[in-house]
Amino acid sequence: MPYESAALHVSGEATYTDDVPELQGTLHAALGLSRHAHAKIVSIDLDAVRRAPGVVAVLSAEDIPGENNCGPVLRETTRSSPRTKCCISVNRYSSSWRKRMSLRAARRRSQKAMTWCCYEPLEAIFTPADAKAAKSFVLPPLHLKRGEPDAKIAAAPHRIKGAFEVGGQEQFYLEGQIAYAVPKEMDGMLVYSSTQYPSEMQQLVAHMFEWPAHNVVCECRRMGGGFGGKESQSALFACVASLAAKMLRRPVKLRADRDDDFMITGKRHDAI
Repeated sequence: MPYESAALHVSGEATYTDDVPELQGTLHAALGLSRHAHAKIVSIDLDAVRRAPGVVAVLSAEDIPGENNCGPVLRETTRSSPRTKCCISVNRYSSSWRKRMSLRAARRRSQKAMTWCCYEPLEAIFTPADAKAAKSFVLPPLHLKRGEPDAKIAAAPHRIKGAFEVGGQEQFYLEGQIAYAVPKEMDGMLVYSSTQYPSEMQQLVAHMFEWPAHNVVCECRRMGGGFGGKESQSALFACVASLAAKMLRRPVKLRADRDDDFMITGKRHDAI
């Protein structure tokens, strides 16, 4: 049986997220990245960035109406917890009519933005062994146990002792992370997202706005690769584009270049 999109691929007609025709007034976003692997932002002054040519708006975690959590790790939090705690990125939008120039301008402004931050660097942990030794866990460890394994191993006639280590991997999808958010009437949002998990994008965007899920429609016709890297990690891009689109009442596209994609998204984690 032929692949259902084979003819479209070889003819160039296959439509990916970045091929969706941009609506009039579309703005382009970029993310400002922390200068440290692990740090607190002590202070931030973005007035100079806001005044830069072509910049329409600069947004931070303070602009999120709901919970600042677009990751796959879900836990109970209180509404009184400070949302600025996770403010490690600044999103910026350029209104240049030339798409290529506007994307470049947004990225240049985003790189400059984080130089106006004052950081308190914290200790960074880079290996699973160090994390275990420091008891630094994302969530409490989960152990699945049945029977009496310790007694069985102790009584075994043969035992093998050693260590096994595997490094991390970058999914390296051919199509990078991208989202295009279009605001709709009555608190609605249409999100074109390169994602393996459209329903999670719908839920997380709605959660960020404190909307019912039916206010958000997420569409993904096809991806240029995912390999697990667009299952949950696409949420950051979908949520940021949607936040800007809602606040500015304009369509907003957020497309990460490869370097930023590598820095922002996690990997298949290494293990020991």
